[in-house]
Amino acid sequence: MFRFFENLVDPYCDYPHNDRPPTRLWPFMLEYARPFKKVFWATGIMSVIVAAVEVGLISYMGRVVDLLNGSPSDFWQDHGLELVLMALFILFLRPIVQLFDVLLLNNTILPNFGTLIRWRSHKHVLRQSVGWFENDFAGRIANRIMQTPPAAGEVVFQVFDAITFALAYFIGAALLLWSADPRLLVPMLIWFALYGALISWTVKRVGPASKAASDARSTVTGRVVDSYSNVHSVKMFAHHDRELEYAKHAIENTRTTFQTEMRIYTIMDGVLVALNGLLIVGVVGWGIGLWMQGTASVGVVAAATALTLRLNAMTGWIMWALTSFFRQLGVVAEGMETIAQPIELVDATDAKPLTLPKGEIKFEGLSHHYGRAAGGLDNLSLTIKPGEKIGLIGRSGAGKTTLVKLLLRFYDAENGRIMIDGQDISKVTQDSLRYHIGMVQQDSSLLHRSIRDNLLYGRPDATEADIVAAAQKAHAHDFILDLEDPQGRRGYDAHVGERGVKLSGGQRQRVTLARVILKDAPILLLDEATSALDSEVEAAIQDTLYGMMEGKTVIAIAHRLSTIAQMDRILVMDKGKIVEEGPHEALLSEKGLYAQFWARQSGGFLNVEAAE
Repeated sequence: MFRFFENLVDPYCDYPHNDRPPTRLWPFMLEYARPFKKVFWATGIMSVIVAAVEVGLISYMGRVVDLLNGSPSDFWQDHGLELVLMALFILFLRPIVQLFDVLLLNNTILPNFGTLIRWRSHKHVLRQSVGWFENDFAGRIANRIMQTPPAAGEVVFQVFDAITFALAYFIGAALLLWSADPRLLVPMLIWFALYGALISWTVKRVGPASKAASDARSTVTGRVVDSYSNVHSVKMFAHHDRELEYAKHAIENTRTTFQTEMRIYTIMDGVLVALNGLLIVGVVGWGIGLWMQGTASVGVVAAATALTLRLNAMTGWIMWALTSFFRQLGVVAEGMETIAQPIELVDATDAKPLTLPKGEIKFEGLSHHYGRAAGGLDNLSLTIKPGEKIGLIGRSGAGKTTLVKLLLRFYDAENGRIMIDGQDISKVTQDSLRYHIGMVQQDSSLLHRSIRDNLLYGRPDATEADIVAAAQKAHAHDFILDLEDPQGRRGYDAHVGERGVKLSGGQRQRVTLARVILKDAPILLLDEATSALDSEVEAAIQDTLYGMMEGKTVIAIAHRLSTIAQMDRILVMDKGKIVEEGPHEALLSEKGLYAQFWARQSGGFLNVEAAE
């Protein structure tokens, strides 16, 4: 039974991808709710039926009171069958109806609706560009991905568990009082108008207050995660107190916004108690008055009393349900600031996979300033022949990394284009482009998974022998065999910690080198690929690096000029332009900027400050 209801909706079902999700709240919710359309209708109908049964039971209790005014000796003979049937209904049919309603809510909607939103949101966010991630805290993004789905699930739950039920219950109560005596409806209608006004007052204030509190919580998460992610810097600079103060401002703002939200609930509770007193006194008092006049039976008074007491108990729950509903809508609205952002860097509608028969790269009139007036690249044109090895040097900010990021299409160039074997990279699929490019970055961060998982990122279908061979070529195999994590996993099964923090810089660099060796892509990008290695290890794998380059088109960025001196051609960049190019010896003989760098380097490193 549970499995049937749990599998009524598949949260991972196929759906049309929308690069520009709705930015308004209800269209956003409705887009995710489409797979649940039939389930929502069934749940709504069941909520109405459950409410009708509850009101019907109260009405029948009034009838029982009236029946008890008759002769006790004839009571069972006259009404026994009716009471037995009602008892059977209460004992068997009513629980089945209630169970069906609860199964739809608890087992079909709640687990699957939140899962669907989290899955699709994560899928959408992962498709965002690198630049998009660079403009936000990873902690805040993750927090919104985690808190929005349960908030959306709570919204749907309250719609059917409280709002639909409450509306049906109020309508049923009004019909019951009307059928008993229309005059009993007057105090309830007065109360209902005042209750509606209180709801309106509360809702108008809870939504903004809830969103402010949710924003504040996300800020705290972002700041705390930022501190934890950079704990080495925090400890190294002894800024424990500074980080506490940085977090305290956000934590205090969270407390203040939460206090504002709670004040609204306190006022709501106080007014609600007074209104419920008015309801009880008005309906029950009027019912007693009608009985005294002989126009209402004892059963009518009993039913009216039971109904008002039930409404008194329900109103607090309904008010909290409504405020929870709007509070969670505020959380969803805050999460939408991340989840509903459009994906700007997308494949062209007619994009085809990149084919790479040769490996020629052309940069034509390339300009990119990250939306600013300066920095980045400025009208750069360059042709790299198939299999050519290019060394790239220049001061910090000269545009080297920008060139590499544009080649990987982490950004779309503001002007110009990049061609690979005659194919504009903006017209091919991003996955196929990056499949043909292997890169070793200066920041050799790893996934918080096993060594094997990190290596398989290079080629998921690689065999164990392939993995070991790549690690041996990168001089990583020996230290990998000695690894053991706190859970007792050893060797290639050992986990490396967040961003690979359990490994030294040189070990991380060798694992990333092994990963690129395993990938064996025809285009190779090296961004300070040996910067974290000591001289002995670098010398040991130098042959491996040159072996990796064999038959590939290579772009290598380096400050250690000795690592690129043997390249076919060296490009010197300055202020977004190529100012010198040629082989090592030719550039030295020109006695230009490269010659200055070479003369002023210390220990093989480029002294960029002295060269300015």
